[in-house]
Amino acid sequence: MMSTEVHSRAALQEAQSRRQQLRRNSVPPVRTLRAKHLLAYLPGPAQHSPHPYMEKAESKVVTKAAAPPCLWEAPAAHENGSSRETSPPQPRPPTPQQQEELCEAPRGPPRPPAGQRYVEALVGSGSRHLGPEGEQRQRYVTKDGKCRVNLGAIDGRARFLSDVFTTLVDLRCRWFLLVFTVCYVATWVAFAQIYFLDAWLRGDLAHAGDPAWAPCYQNVDGFLSALLLSVESQMTIGYGHRMVTAGCAEGAALLMAQSIVGSVIDVLMMGCMFAKISRPQKRAQTLVFSRRCVVSQRDGRLCLMFRVGDLRESHMVDAKIRARLVRSRLTEEGEFVPLEQSEINLGFDTGADRLFLVEPQTITHVIDRASPFWETSAETLKRDRLEVIVILEGIVEASGMTCQARTSYTEDEILWGHRFESCMTKEKGAFQVDYSTFDKTFPVKTWSHSAKEMQERGRSERSDLSSYWNTVSDAHPSETSEQLWTEERAGASADIHSRDSKACDSVCMPEYECMLKYES
Repeated sequence: MMSTEVHSRAALQEAQSRRQQLRRNSVPPVRTLRAKHLLAYLPGPAQHSPHPYMEKAESKVVTKAAAPPCLWEAPAAHENGSSRETSPPQPRPPTPQQQEELCEAPRGPPRPPAGQRYVEALVGSGSRHLGPEGEQRQRYVTKDGKCRVNLGAIDGRARFLSDVFTTLVDLRCRWFLLVFTVCYVATWVAFAQIYFLDAWLRGDLAHAGDPAWAPCYQNVDGFLSALLLSVESQMTIGYGHRMVTAGCAEGAALLMAQSIVGSVIDVLMMGCMFAKISRPQKRAQTLVFSRRCVVSQRDGRLCLMFRVGDLRESHMVDAKIRARLVRSRLTEEGEFVPLEQSEINLGFDTGADRLFLVEPQTITHVIDRASPFWETSAETLKRDRLEVIVILEGIVEASGMTCQARTSYTEDEILWGHRFESCMTKEKGAFQVDYSTFDKTFPVKTWSHSAKEMQERGRSERSDLSSYWNTVSDAHPSETSEQLWTEERAGASADIHSRDSKACDSVCMPEYECMLKYES
């Protein structure tokens, strides 16, 4: 009994020490909220080659009868000490030789590291943090452009008060109207109390209605009348029944102070109200994006494409578009990098990212060596956990303010082997845009391999063809007429070959296709 208790305590202390030695930037445990949302962006296991540790437990774990434990523990005694009479006879402890044989028995494959088990539990096929088909439950940016990031545990809330104007503009409408009302009511009540206190100290309340008394505040006989005087003075209503008389210097000073405070509040509240109504975020509602991305070949190169459009006749000035890829990953050292952002080139070098957004535009990203999709194929895209964030910026023609529209595409919203249907027609001397086909796509023949595999396959085919022609030339060295014809042919098409060889390399076209092109 004592040995079992000591053994369990030692095992518990060892497990606690192992948990304390985990690095902070390592993979977080499954039970934490951060792991549930951030690890959902890690790629899942391949469907055709399942991970050996993702198989069913009954095919791996050896039962107790087949592989009993190496250490024999004494049976626990009954509480009342009568276990010798009631309990069944216990087996004898194994001899040292039998214990060595049991320890040498196969125990199945070793378990993966703790970090790997956490990742498999989060992104595996039976993960409870993903949907029934493995889709993500949490987006980084919604389709309408809202960022799903909540900021918590912020120290120094007073920093927001240093920029009161921005804080008020960012408030929701109901809270802004509440602040708007409180500011005016607070100043009315505050100055009404001052008027009432001054009238009480001067004795105007005690001599109310006395024609022989010269009051400081005419027709002020209580707090309600003082409040009406405050409202009429600040809002410049001027009914003429209540007023500050000329024989009261402090009343004139209070009236000037209230006028200044009221003017400041009017300017601040009206400015915030105008800025809130004319915010460019409302203009972003008429900037539309296609519901899905497509991946297909364009000019022989694998491209990622999506559409943008403007529903208004007043166009965006200096419109620019950019995109970023959000994906979590594990480094070679085991560090977990949550929501890592990678730049997606949309034509920054050539100026293709600057748009003249009169009709719907198809934005193209060429998948090359610098692209984050360089090693992505149709199969890996199905199990990847990623999100493409698209940001469109421009100046509103009517107000001159900068507007920004955002959207995102997850891996299940990227269609491999599709193209967009045309939505432009020419009717009655003008171009007509049909937005009913803005999101429609149709399937086309597209390589299911990645751009990297396509390029490597093209190089291997070119090398094989080059070896073949070298073998043919070595086997027929005496054919001078053929050599002369080849030299003449090469001289006629030297400029064509130098101009188009780069194109053949970029589109991963086999060598024999390029030669047929030159021969024709």
